[in-house]
Amino acid sequence: MAEASSSVMVPVSRLSPGESPRTSGMDDEHLARLAELDAPLPPILVDRNTMRVIDGTHRLLAARAKGQSVIAVEFFDGSSADAFLRAVEANTAHGLPLSLADRRAAAERIMTTHPHLSDRGIARSTGLGAKAVAGIRRRLAETTGQPQIQARLGRDGKLRSLNSAAGRRRAAELLAERPEASLREVARLAGISPATVSDVRRRLAAGEPPTPEPAPADRPAPDTGGNGPDLVQRRLRPHGARRIRLVQTDPNVVLVKLVRDPSLRHKEEGRHLLRLLQWNALDSREWSELIAAVPAHCGELVIDLARQCAETWLEFAQELDARVHTAEQEAATG
Repeated sequence: MAEASSSVMVPVSRLSPGESPRTSGMDDEHLARLAELDAPLPPILVDRNTMRVIDGTHRLLAARAKGQSVIAVEFFDGSSADAFLRAVEANTAHGLPLSLADRRAAAERIMTTHPHLSDRGIARSTGLGAKAVAGIRRRLAETTGQPQIQARLGRDGKLRSLNSAAGRRRAAELLAERPEASLREVARLAGISPATVSDVRRRLAAGEPPTPEPAPADRPAPDTGGNGPDLVQRRLRPHGARRIRLVQTDPNVVLVKLVRDPSLRHKEEGRHLLRLLQWNALDSREWSELIAAVPAHCGELVIDLARQCAETWLEFAQELDARVHTAEQEAATG
């Protein structure tokens, strides 16, 4: 799907409202607020083939209410399924937020029309968390009885296999054929994450099969009450990888130490990482003030965004752990 990068003025009479992900229909209060504005509104997005509005129906109706004869339009060229996806993305990014029910319904429809999109890709488009999208996908599969697709398109445009065992076996073959290849290169060719490739490499070095044996069903799991350091450690490492030593000190103390490290602060990428870590070093004592600052109508959006940020940092930790582990192995073997 593609959109024009510039807007053109189109007669209001040629346009009509299109299909919206907003199941409750038009919001009269929002429409009234737009109609009272004197400043020009952003261009609306219109399907070039049908001249129906994809994003901006409230702006179109406000223009009619003010007696405007023309309105700024950006044209969209693509299928009706892509148009709906674009409408969801636009409503998630700006304007009047979609309700949680609307976003869940949109995610379910997108899974039907774009089954190859990854959970994270759909989460980004709908403003939901990736785990929530995965749950909707499972329920949809159980309800319809349709088999799960064995590959999904990630946010980076790469198609990845969902069969971890097959990906691990392919990674093992690549590591044997090209032992000098980087984790990222093998991960790209095998369709798995660099962290998983690192685990495969560790298992092969230990004389183990690339795919871990399933844990015995009767082995009791440690009782952490749903939280605690052990749970965090298990989430931060791939199966079978080394345990991560968690920092128990004040995050601010760790940040001060990192900021003083010249190898970080003397590089642009290092400074960028330090800024991100400083912004995300959230003290639990600040939670009550930050939570109180979130208005009720933004609560679901902030919750979903916070969960997505947490999942992104978890992926970052896993990949960094794989890199550090590989460097330690290479140093140990000379």
